[in-house]
Amino acid sequence: MAITGSGSLAISLSAFVILAAFLLKVEGQNLATDNVSVIEGETATISCRVKNNDDSVIQLLNPNRQTIYFKDVRPLKDSRFQLVNFSDNELRVSLSNVSLSDEGRYVCQLYTDPPQEAYADITVLVPPGNPIIESRDDVVSEGNETELTCTAMGSKPAASIRWMKGEEELTGETTVEEMYDRMFTVTSRVRFSVTKEDDGVPVDCIIDHPAVKDLLAQRHLEVLYKPEVKILVAYPDGLTREGDNLDLTCIAEGKPHPHQINWLRVDEDVPPHAVVTGSDLYIENLNKSYNGTYRCVASNAVGEAYDDYILYVYDAPTTIPTPTTNPVNTQDSRASEGAPQKIDHAVIGGVVAVVMFAILCALIVLGRYFARHKGTYFTHEAKGADDAADADTAIINAEGGHNNTDEKKEYYI
Repeated sequence: MAITGSGSLAISLSAFVILAAFLLKVEGQNLATDNVSVIEGETATISCRVKNNDDSVIQLLNPNRQTIYFKDVRPLKDSRFQLVNFSDNELRVSLSNVSLSDEGRYVCQLYTDPPQEAYADITVLVPPGNPIIESRDDVVSEGNETELTCTAMGSKPAASIRWMKGEEELTGETTVEEMYDRMFTVTSRVRFSVTKEDDGVPVDCIIDHPAVKDLLAQRHLEVLYKPEVKILVAYPDGLTREGDNLDLTCIAEGKPHPHQINWLRVDEDVPPHAVVTGSDLYIENLNKSYNGTYRCVASNAVGEAYDDYILYVYDAPTTIPTPTTNPVNTQDSRASEGAPQKIDHAVIGGVVAVVMFAILCALIVLGRYFARHKGTYFTHEAKGADDAADADTAIINAEGGHNNTDEKKEYYI
């Protein structure tokens, strides 16, 4: 039977419509899954998800293309695989006690025509063992260089190593060695010079790895250093004067502890009657011939160090200061010792002024007193005048009048 041109066109259009509908159907049924990272010995979960499923069958295959689950049925006889969820839109399976042999690409498959596939890569992480830290020197002297080595063995992927000395980060040299079954061993070395301040400071080897947190190894530095020396004046508290005693103490600290402490006088001999008792130097009855530099020298296995005291003997005080109950600055007292005592003219002038003022006040009071009693003074001649009726009578009656007065007589022998 012949097919006309119009018939062929109709068949072509029908085929195109069917193909377009199939492609739309396949595109509408999106299949998805996710990659999984799991630590060795733990459990991995694989999820095959379908969007807009039209009753198509979902199955899960292992890296060898063997069917693990067909819908909700497990053909593979590995009981570590367990069904977690099954529905039209998801097939979720767990794998317990994961080992390195389980690593690979797993396939989520949707039975359409043609079948759809999505891939989930399982990556197995293996944490490193406990790091091992070693030191080239158990004990190191200040100023010398030390070296520490830290090793992290049997990890997947390779670990990274960081160094910390106290709060200071150090830079190490790292080497990575690949072992069997894609396992790695990492070694890091760090070198640095030490000081006495590093004694007892912790050095940390810190391991960074996706399968483990807070993994580190620690070692404390032990540093030997020469002594630190300081001279303390036990007596006197102030200036050293002729006739005083001098008592010095030498403080020396080091690691190891100083085994020897010596006193000497720079460029001269120590006074013959000076007494050295251990770390103490005692000199009595000082005089200016003892002036000089006195040195305390301490030594240990690392080295020696010293501290100096410069002695200068001042003149003895020539005057005794006036005792006072008021506190006086010690330094000012020392500065005034030996100086001639000065008379305070201001004080004397003030006393004289007060005395003169008192005398002046007394004169004024006496003058006012005499002035007040001047008008009430009567003589004997005026006595009786107060009782007279007039002036003539008063004169006559006055005791000093001629009528009432006995005549005075003179006798010559």
